[in-house]
Amino acid sequence: MAEVVIYTRKMCGFCTAAKKLLTDKGVAFRELDATFDFDIKQEMMKKSGRRTFPQIFIDEEHVGGCDDLFALDKAGKLDEMLAA
Repeated sequence: MAEVVIYTRKMCGFCTAAKKLLTDKGVAFRELDATFDFDIKQEMMKKSGRRTFPQIFIDEEHVGGCDDLFALDKAGKLDEMLAA
């Protein structure tokens, strides 16, 4: 199973939706909460080039945010990436 890392912050509906999709698929993920941690937010922005939450990485490949994750799932590509 692929390693999944998701950068989140509290009270973020998109973060909650992305985590729910992964949980519903039975995917273990490592959550990095940047709500009160500027260093984690800086790390996320450096790795992804984005400032919005969540930002999701599968095996260190940046797949984007919540909408991107759902688009991958709808296209049938998410399960392939997670199985790698």
